[in-house]
Amino acid sequence: MNIFALEVWDDEASKCSFYTVRWADAERNETDKFFDKYDNIPALKTATQQLLSFVLDSIGEIVFLYPNFPLRLYALRINYRGDIVVLFNGGLKSAQTNQASKELNLKWIEACRFAKRIEEALRDGEIMVDTSKRRLLSADGDEDIYL
Repeated sequence: MNIFALEVWDDEASKCSFYTVRWADAERNETDKFFDKYDNIPALKTATQQLLSFVLDSIGEIVFLYPNFPLRLYALRINYRGDIVVLFNGGLKSAQTNQASKELNLKWIEACRFAKRIEEALRDGEIMVDTSKRRLLSADGDEDIYL
Protein backbone atom coordinates (compact mmCIF):
# COMPACT_ATOMS: atom_id res chain seq x y z
CA MET A 1 0.00 0.00 0.00
CA ASN A 2 1.16 3.52 -0.74
CA ILE A 3 2.03 5.94 2.04
CA PHE A 4 -0.83 7.99 3.46
CA ALA A 5 -1.21 10.67 6.11
CA LEU A 6 -3.61 10.41 9.01
CA GLU A 7 -4.79 13.94 9.74
CA VAL A 8 -7.38 15.85 11.76
CA TRP A 9 -10.51 16.53 9.72
CA ASP A 10 -12.66 18.16 12.44
CA ASP A 11 -12.10 18.37 16.19
CA GLU A 12 -14.80 20.81 17.22
CA ALA A 13 -17.50 18.35 18.32
CA SER A 14 -17.84 18.05 22.08
CA LYS A 15 -17.52 14.26 22.20
CA CYS A 16 -15.52 13.16 19.14
CA SER A 17 -12.47 14.12 17.08
CA PHE A 18 -12.59 13.19 13.40
CA TYR A 19 -9.57 12.17 11.40
CA THR A 20 -9.23 11.39 7.72
CA VAL A 21 -6.64 9.91 5.39
CA ARG A 22 -4.79 11.60 2.55
CA TRP A 23 -2.54 9.80 0.10
CA ALA A 24 0.99 11.21 0.41
CA ASP A 25 0.94 12.46 -3.19
CA ALA A 26 -2.60 13.92 -3.00
CA GLU A 27 -3.61 17.51 -2.33
CA ARG A 28 -7.02 16.63 -0.86
CA ASN A 29 -8.05 14.06 1.72
CA GLU A 30 -10.48 11.21 1.03
CA THR A 31 -13.34 12.63 3.13
CA ASP A 32 -13.25 16.01 1.39
CA LYS A 33 -13.15 14.24 -1.99
CA PHE A 34 -16.31 12.36 -1.00
CA PHE A 35 -18.25 15.43 0.14
CA ASP A 36 -17.10 17.55 -2.84
CA LYS A 37 -18.03 14.85 -5.35
CA TYR A 38 -21.54 14.23 -4.09
CA ASP A 39 -22.30 17.85 -3.19
CA ASN A 40 -21.76 18.70 -6.87
CA ILE A 41 -24.40 16.21 -8.05
CA PRO A 42 -27.73 18.10 -7.92
CA ALA A 43 -29.79 14.98 -7.15
CA LEU A 44 -27.54 14.18 -4.16
CA LYS A 45 -26.80 17.68 -2.84
CA THR A 46 -29.43 17.52 -0.09
CA ALA A 47 -28.40 14.00 0.93
CA THR A 48 -24.73 15.11 1.01
CA GLN A 49 -25.55 18.05 3.25
CA GLN A 50 -27.67 15.82 5.50
CA LEU A 51 -24.79 13.35 5.77
CA LEU A 52 -22.32 16.10 6.64
CA SER A 53 -24.71 17.35 9.31
CA PHE A 54 -25.18 13.78 10.56
CA VAL A 55 -21.42 13.25 10.84
CA LEU A 56 -20.68 16.51 12.61
CA ASP A 57 -23.80 16.83 14.76
CA SER A 58 -24.93 13.28 15.44
CA ILE A 59 -21.73 11.24 15.43
CA GLY A 60 -19.80 14.16 16.90
CA GLU A 61 -22.27 14.14 19.77
CA ILE A 62 -22.66 10.30 19.75
CA VAL A 63 -26.35 10.17 18.78
CA PHE A 64 -27.29 8.66 15.43
CA LEU A 65 -29.74 6.61 13.37
CA TYR A 66 -30.22 7.01 9.59
CA PRO A 67 -31.61 3.83 8.04
CA ASN A 68 -32.06 3.62 4.25
CA PHE A 69 -29.79 6.59 3.53
CA PRO A 70 -28.48 6.57 -0.11
CA LEU A 71 -24.86 7.55 0.60
CA ARG A 72 -22.27 5.56 2.52
CA LEU A 73 -19.22 7.13 4.17
CA TYR A 74 -16.84 4.62 5.73
CA ALA A 75 -15.28 5.20 9.12
CA LEU A 76 -13.17 3.54 11.82
CA ARG A 77 -13.63 4.08 15.54
CA ILE A 78 -10.15 4.07 17.08
CA ASN A 79 -9.72 1.28 19.64
CA TYR A 80 -13.51 0.91 19.82
CA ARG A 81 -13.69 4.33 21.45
CA GLY A 82 -16.45 6.75 20.55
CA ASP A 83 -14.34 9.89 20.78
CA ILE A 84 -11.86 9.39 17.90
CA VAL A 85 -13.15 8.44 14.45
CA VAL A 86 -11.25 8.23 11.16
CA LEU A 87 -13.40 9.06 8.13
CA PHE A 88 -12.54 7.61 4.76
CA ASN A 89 -14.31 7.90 1.40
CA GLY A 90 -17.53 6.28 0.27
CA GLY A 91 -20.19 6.55 -2.38
CA LEU A 92 -23.71 5.99 -3.56
CA LYS A 93 -25.27 2.70 -2.52
CA SER A 94 -26.69 1.62 -5.88
CA ALA A 95 -27.60 -1.95 -4.91
CA GLN A 96 -28.73 -3.90 -1.84
CA THR A 97 -25.16 -4.59 -0.68
CA ASN A 98 -21.82 -2.82 -0.80
CA GLN A 99 -20.42 -5.71 -2.83
CA ALA A 100 -23.06 -5.28 -5.53
CA SER A 101 -22.53 -1.50 -5.71
CA LYS A 102 -19.52 -1.37 -8.06
CA GLU A 103 -18.05 2.03 -7.10
CA LEU A 104 -18.97 1.64 -3.45
CA ASN A 105 -17.34 -1.77 -3.23
CA LEU A 106 -13.98 -0.30 -4.30
CA LYS A 107 -14.23 2.41 -1.63
CA TRP A 108 -15.15 -0.26 0.96
CA ILE A 109 -12.06 -2.30 0.06
CA GLU A 110 -9.88 0.81 0.24
CA ALA A 111 -11.36 1.80 3.63
CA CYS A 112 -10.67 -1.70 4.95
CA ARG A 113 -7.04 -1.42 3.87
CA PHE A 114 -6.65 1.99 5.51
CA ALA A 115 -8.30 0.66 8.68
CA LYS A 116 -6.09 -2.43 8.78
CA ARG A 117 -2.92 -0.33 8.47
CA ILE A 118 -4.09 2.12 11.16
CA GLU A 119 -4.99 -0.71 13.55
CA GLU A 120 -1.57 -2.35 12.94
CA ALA A 121 0.15 0.96 13.69
CA LEU A 122 -1.81 1.30 16.94
CA ARG A 123 -1.02 -2.28 17.94
CA ASP A 124 2.69 -1.91 17.07
CA GLY A 125 3.05 1.43 18.85
CA GLU A 126 3.72 3.48 15.70
CA ILE A 127 0.83 5.70 16.73
CA MET A 128 -0.72 6.31 20.13
CA VAL A 129 -3.95 7.73 21.52
CA ASP A 130 -3.65 10.84 23.69
CA THR A 131 -6.86 10.36 25.64
CA SER A 132 -6.68 13.70 27.42
CA LYS A 133 -6.84 15.61 24.11
CA ARG A 134 -8.72 13.13 21.86
CA ARG A 135 -5.69 13.08 19.56
CA LEU A 136 -3.61 10.55 17.70
CA LEU A 137 0.15 10.96 17.89
CA SER A 138 3.08 9.29 16.19
CA ALA A 139 5.43 7.26 18.41
CA ASP A 140 7.67 10.32 18.78
CA GLY A 141 4.72 12.45 19.99
CA ASP A 142 4.25 14.32 16.70
CA GLU A 143 0.76 15.01 15.33
CA ASP A 144 2.01 14.49 11.76
CA ILE A 145 1.35 10.80 11.08
CA TYR A 146 2.40 8.96 7.92
CA LEU A 147 1.73 5.26 7.52
